[in-house]
Amino acid sequence: MFPRRKGQRPNGQDPESKSNSATAAVQGSDDPGALVAQLYDMLHEVIDPEVGVNIVDLGLVFEVTLADGLADVRMTLTTPGCPLGGYMEDAIRCTLTRVPEVDDTHMNLVWEPTWGPHMMSHEAKRQLGWVS
Repeated sequence: MFPRRKGQRPNGQDPESKSNSATAAVQGSDDPGALVAQLYDMLHEVIDPEVGVNIVDLGLVFEVTLADGLADVRMTLTTPGCPLGGYMEDAIRCTLTRVPEVDDTHMNLVWEPTWGPHMMSHEAKRQLGWVS
């Protein structure tokens, strides 16, 4: 289990560093922590279609766990009325089930803490033109 740490991924890497091949890094590893960190990294592929930025850099993902083939993603949305919950759940499932150790996913939607722009990474703010 990896709680979300501001400015750091569960594997200790800087949020702006990306893995070249998420699935390749998982193969051959017996370390469950490395597998969960890789699943977290793969969530960079899930883009919020309203904003055009991935859900990790937006600060929506709080925690990823894996138990008995079920990847649980504890996250929030930008607003409680956001209509994209179903889309996000499908996109997370399509992304994470590419890993052989993941049979299914569960999006555990939470509203605390309340999302705000302060939760976004520098990269997300850069993509939105808020910083250079």
